[in-house]
Amino acid sequence: MKSIRHCFPCLILLLMSGPVLAQGLVVAHWPGSPPPQPIPAPTRSTSVGLECRQHQVDATIEDQIATTKVEQVFYNPHPGRLEGHYLFPLPQGAQIERFEMEIDGKMTSAELLDADKARKIYEDIVRSMRDPDLMEYAGRGMLRVRIFPIEPHSTRRVRLTYTELLRSDSGLIGYRQPFKTLSFNDRPVTNASVRIELKTADPLRTIYSPSHKVDVNRKADREAVIGFEQNDVTADRDFELYYSIKADNEIDLNLMTYHDGDDEGGTFLLLATPSLNIADDQVIRKDVIFVIDTSGSMAGEKLEQAKRALRFCVANLNKQDRFAIIRFSTEAESLFDGVVDASVDNRRQATTFIEGFKARGGTAIEGALLSAMKPMSSRDESDRPCVVIFMTDGRPTVGNTDEDQIVASVTKTGDQQPPRIFCFGIGADINMHLLDKITEKTRAASQYVLPEEDIEVKVSNFYTRISSPVLAETTLKLNGPVRIRQMYPAPLPDLFKGDQLVVLGRYSGHGRVSLTLDGKVNGVAKTIDYGAHFAKAGAGSEHAFIPRLWAVRRVGYLLDKIRLHGENQELRDETARLARRYGIVTPYTAYLILEDERGGPVPVVTRS
Repeated sequence: MKSIRHCFPCLILLLMSGPVLAQGLVVAHWPGSPPPQPIPAPTRSTSVGLECRQHQVDATIEDQIATTKVEQVFYNPHPGRLEGHYLFPLPQGAQIERFEMEIDGKMTSAELLDADKARKIYEDIVRSMRDPDLMEYAGRGMLRVRIFPIEPHSTRRVRLTYTELLRSDSGLIGYRQPFKTLSFNDRPVTNASVRIELKTADPLRTIYSPSHKVDVNRKADREAVIGFEQNDVTADRDFELYYSIKADNEIDLNLMTYHDGDDEGGTFLLLATPSLNIADDQVIRKDVIFVIDTSGSMAGEKLEQAKRALRFCVANLNKQDRFAIIRFSTEAESLFDGVVDASVDNRRQATTFIEGFKARGGTAIEGALLSAMKPMSSRDESDRPCVVIFMTDGRPTVGNTDEDQIVASVTKTGDQQPPRIFCFGIGADINMHLLDKITEKTRAASQYVLPEEDIEVKVSNFYTRISSPVLAETTLKLNGPVRIRQMYPAPLPDLFKGDQLVVLGRYSGHGRVSLTLDGKVNGVAKTIDYGAHFAKAGAGSEHAFIPRLWAVRRVGYLLDKIRLHGENQELRDETARLARRYGIVTPYTAYLILEDERGGPVPVVTRS
């Protein structure tokens, strides 16, 4: 914390929030002083700056759509005027509906502007000691709020409203907000309250919070109200709420559409949820190739966690599965010659092999992944989906180190589809660009494990989700007066038992259609038909949130393209256009709040 001590007269402040608001670190300083330098990971401190006097959350959840309204009141106990910088994470995929701040007793809404313009206005006003509030994109899933001024011995009221699509996992739908400020601050929140109104189309089953003592009032079999209130709260864990609904079909399908009359057409949201009661013989046989980094940088607890995660995966292979294990450092070593059955004897050999892992040598990423491709050529059953689970903590240092060449060589499999390569980046010194390119080319996904996170938990949770595929090579077809486009994800991933497929896209036309979900189960074609209705222009107003959900996916897709392949004017313009239209904070846009100048003694020449 040396850099913090040396930045005074700046004050390092913490905004203590209630049990369901994202954690935040506020760096506040006297206006006109140099901006604070980057701060290392916070350590426990007894110094307290701003006080949180009130934290109120009001959320509504309809099936899996959650709208959260958060109101906070902060108090500055210091004798000087401050400027605050507040970083906080939003739930993945959430979009801001409204952002307000109290100015002279009146709540004032933010306006979305180009990021450069908003930042310049803010900085000009700070220099002239006036009253703006700026919220900027600060990275994936992170927002930055800059507040000025925070008057001495006065309060600041902030309101934030955002919408998110909740995820279903193993039949449970979870509502969660990160909140772990106890390690940063000892001062409790004066008053915190939470109210969640829950409505579902199908009967509710379980409603449970593992994190807080909540009151659950079931108003009907499809409605419930969940409440929590406490004074002097010192929250040290995330708020979590889980609920489940009754589902009877092999694969449940829910379609929601909205069309506001726009020339670009309507927007749809499709949820496909496999039943938890699917028989074992309906689970698809698969081949799994585990590739684990045992280079010198993996030494210590990092390798021990990875070994435990790998043992878990091997122990939870299905009876009809096959697998291979490859460890790599300066060179790659495979336990078996190709993929082998998940027999008791082969699993025992795998466990012994894993126990012998030692951390030494360099990082030959290309050689390791090419070794994982070899079992592909020896497979005699092309109807089996093949996945690679790749764990590494570094960058390629041995052999080929060129990103583009590595991606090209590991995805070149002739006439065959390359296996899906799911990448787990461990630690802080990772080539995320390379791993993301690999997963993009192989229609998979990447996850990153921070140094303080548990590798074993992340890998085992992920493997549990993909361990039982029930529909492979999934495609969606429509027969009727409707055409769909700009669908995400595309192409569709496989469906897994206990998981859920979420599809968002645009459409033209309207009316009844026959919707078909096609795929394969153990090499045999399977077709599931549904009747569906796409709303015409001006209909479906209860689903007006869907276009913004789609826009968030579209903007995320465009930002990924920019990050992986570089910026061009076309991508930037479309990102900014969608962000401004749907109120999405991006690197090119920011929210700005200005005080009401018309009613105050502000000279015309200094008005913005």
